[in-house]
Amino acid sequence: MIRFKYFLIFFLLLSFRPVFAEETMLTIIHSNDLHSHLLGFSPNIDYTPEQTGNDATIGGWARIATVIKNVRKERNNPVLVLDAGDFLMGSLFHMLSREHAFELRLMHLMGYDMITLGNHEFDLKPQGLVRILTSARQQNLIPQIVLSNAIFSEKDADDDTLEKIFKQGLVKPFRVIEKSGIRIGFFGLMGIDAEEVAPFASPVSFGDPIETAKRMVKELREKEQADIVICLSHSGLSDTMERSEDELLAKAVDGIDIIISGHTHTKTNSALTVGSTIIVQAWEYGKHLGIMDIAYNNGAVTLKNYQIKEINDSIMGDREISAKIRSFEALINKKILAQADLNFNQIIAQTDFDLEIKTEESNLGNLIADSMRWYINSMENSKEDRVAVAIISNGVIRDDIVKGKTGNIAVSDAFRAIPLGIGFDDEQTMGYPLITIYMYPSELKKGLEILTSIYPMKGTDYYVQVSGVKFTYNPNRMLFDRVTEIWLGDEETGYKPLDYSGSNKALIRVAADIYNATFLKIIGSFTWDILEIVPKDRDGNPIHDLRNARVDADRTKPGIQELKEWAGVLKYIQHFPDTNNNGIPDIPEKYRGKLGRQVAEASWNPYKLLKRGTYVTWTLFFILLTALVLIIIFVRWIWHKVTASQKAM
Repeated sequence: MIRFKYFLIFFLLLSFRPVFAEETMLTIIHSNDLHSHLLGFSPNIDYTPEQTGNDATIGGWARIATVIKNVRKERNNPVLVLDAGDFLMGSLFHMLSREHAFELRLMHLMGYDMITLGNHEFDLKPQGLVRILTSARQQNLIPQIVLSNAIFSEKDADDDTLEKIFKQGLVKPFRVIEKSGIRIGFFGLMGIDAEEVAPFASPVSFGDPIETAKRMVKELREKEQADIVICLSHSGLSDTMERSEDELLAKAVDGIDIIISGHTHTKTNSALTVGSTIIVQAWEYGKHLGIMDIAYNNGAVTLKNYQIKEINDSIMGDREISAKIRSFEALINKKILAQADLNFNQIIAQTDFDLEIKTEESNLGNLIADSMRWYINSMENSKEDRVAVAIISNGVIRDDIVKGKTGNIAVSDAFRAIPLGIGFDDEQTMGYPLITIYMYPSELKKGLEILTSIYPMKGTDYYVQVSGVKFTYNPNRMLFDRVTEIWLGDEETGYKPLDYSGSNKALIRVAADIYNATFLKIIGSFTWDILEIVPKDRDGNPIHDLRNARVDADRTKPGIQELKEWAGVLKYIQHFPDTNNNGIPDIPEKYRGKLGRQVAEASWNPYKLLKRGTYVTWTLFFILLTALVLIIIFVRWIWHKVTASQKAM
């Protein structure tokens, strides 16, 4: 009888085994916004992946490869390696991405299981992305890719080839991987802000991320029978909830277990949890990897451990990956830099202080803006029609130039500061071309209002750095009318006050890169045309196609020989004097700190709030004044009513 009792208990335990099922463990390694930073930095020339303990650089794909291998060795459970987009654009290596797909090939060799596309994968236009994907596929070295909300144009044929690539399955809206008997579903999203800063993706557009996610979750859960759903989201996180797209996504869509976030270059030191959704992001440029251990049990995902691991000099680089990267350097030298009489590790200047990009007037921002004005003026040699002002946003300045161990600035390190873009010449050469447009003084003021009013709303990418102009602004004034004084000139020749009233129709020649200039229309529409700027030619005629505003380096040749933004920075640095007589140019002392080109003068003084105000300020003033008068009239009416009532009593 006792034996029968034990047998019955044992039988019942077996019958209810699912209730007591053991957890299935999985490990996820994740990255985002690698931006072609194959080498450790800063600077690249200090990076020694074959040794440890001898440099202060961070990042480097050879070190990342080592971490991935080590995690796989340390775990007895399956390990997935994922990336949330923008693996492209940010160093000299992307200059040959269309021909050689360095980034995708390495990610395959490093063991990435699933990746998505970010906005910078579209920087080279749809046809450029086709070439990158095709190049990697031809070598059979490409990770699995998901992107769920791409919409191809029915009218414009410029994206037909990319649409064909998607239909062939090289990029799919979702995929499923099975590990340890668990079906893991993946989908990828391009976020709203990411789409906004991807003007060259056109005619490709992107569907609403939340609605797309709902469809993908339904597809994966119901049709594909996925046990775990992971979203690779190039949307991002923010301290401001209404701009924290991936948190909003998790709140709006049930059924996403994990969001691997990208785009905003955010470091989540610990995982975020929104409802039952885990959200993580691993900063930028391969400086860190996220490592997450999760347990799956009875349909639920539980986070067991999360760490954000710094990729630093304590990690020995993987030799195979390092060798591949060195071979890529040789190709860059041969096919790109030799034409400019440069090479990858060539020293072009020295500095005894760091040049940094900050969300304020910065020494690197001043240097790059100065280089644009200098480069165009030095190439054209025109004293009558010189560029007066140059403007650049922080969004295209991608990295600092730091002195490192030696103070030497190499070509690869200087390029990394301003690496982005593609040309509009027949060859579609790499790098944003410089353009010049003409605008009225009142329009220049509007351009400067981007810093005072748009940047606080849209984020640091919209912070502008300037050359040839300095200005003051009152952050307490009415939105879109905060600039109070403007001067034109420079530190060497001095500054003169500018009359920026609407009656002054003098034309000012302004330089920018074509990417920043494309945002003029966006800024105008975003501000209900309050900050509308109409680009003009030297005769004051509107420019409808900014490609016609590109600077031509050689008018004796057919077509336009584009002046590249990155080339101007390198040439500007090379032209500096050698102050210590060692044969190497030195970064001038003027760039050690700020130059007072943008000065905030906060004041609540009524005179300063209204002085030289535009119609925006005066409209608000009269609305407030009218409201105040009405309130006074209403209060007086109530007072008379009360007084009359008291007298009647």
